[in-house]
Amino acid sequence: MDEVIVEYIRRTVLKIPRDEIMAVLQKWGFLSEAQLQTINFRQTKESISHSVAQLCEESSANIKQAALLDIIYNHIYPNKRAWSVYRMNKTGEETDFFDFRDFKKKFRRQIQSALINVTINFREYEDNAIWIRIAWGTPYTKPNQYKTSYVVYHSQTPYVFISASTLRSNLPLLCQAMVVASNYHDIREMELRSHCLNSLKDIVFKRYSQNFQTNYPLQERNVLTENVDLRINDENSSEKERIHRLNQECFGDGPQPKLDFAQYKLETMFKSDPKWDVLEKKEPFRCLVKFSSPHLLESLKSLAPAGLADAPLSPLLTCIPQKARNYFKIREKKSLHPGNFVALFQLQDSSETQHMPILST
Repeated sequence: MDEVIVEYIRRTVLKIPRDEIMAVLQKWGFLSEAQLQTINFRQTKESISHSVAQLCEESSANIKQAALLDIIYNHIYPNKRAWSVYRMNKTGEETDFFDFRDFKKKFRRQIQSALINVTINFREYEDNAIWIRIAWGTPYTKPNQYKTSYVVYHSQTPYVFISASTLRSNLPLLCQAMVVASNYHDIREMELRSHCLNSLKDIVFKRYSQNFQTNYPLQERNVLTENVDLRINDENSSEKERIHRLNQECFGDGPQPKLDFAQYKLETMFKSDPKWDVLEKKEPFRCLVKFSSPHLLESLKSLAPAGLADAPLSPLLTCIPQKARNYFKIREKKSLHPGNFVALFQLQDSSETQHMPILST
């Protein structure tokens, strides 16, 4: 048995929280219950990983089993990776019958026709999600199992979620394989990225809605109202009601999709009166603003009620779920009057040049 495979399985086990190793190995299903009973799961993770690796070596595990364990781990802990969203397009509106076997065959053939040294593994889940793991090599080297690309594709939808821990030179080949295997015409990156895969799905599948349950159920809200002393008058009640209404219009009452950042690239020109001739250079001024948070949209939602920002917030911040983007480019809007030196800005629409197809067939 290849020692590289044993070591890869051991390192995969090390990434799993100790209390959950047993459950993950049971989902894997390669080791029998009798074999799992021989492992002392109360010892250190290092010792557990060696015990698992020894059992796998005795059972002659191959790269297929090692890759399956890695897929299961990434499916349970998808937030350990950074994901980008892509959208595929087709010329007609017809819906093709999806055949998983045909999809796998086309996907493998498309990639392996260009690169022989590559391992590709698939796993289909109950929610029609197909997980694809790709370990890339070169014409002269074996696939690197530690730097893999992951693709999550929901059949009968145009959306593809890609996490690539590899050179971007392999990305066009991966995208081409997706387009061919799923019978689409081209594929585009959506400028929507995050570590939280489920929230990205909520946004593009429109599972994010304004009509969520309020933060306090109706019965609980009535109890809170009953406990308020009627002799206490809130001087700012009307302002708080206004802020709450505007905040509700922007974010709704329910939980927000979980994104960890939003990035804005600004490009503008310094302006001055031609008589002053203060600015000699006519090159645009560029800057980058990035908002980061463990839960960005919830953080933005809390700003106005906390008195840290005016309500409503800028549409540049609140449009993220609706536009399905957290990468933006802001350019200066051309003024109709040459003498007008007021800076007007516009947010680039998704139809502009930075959203050209990665490839088309």
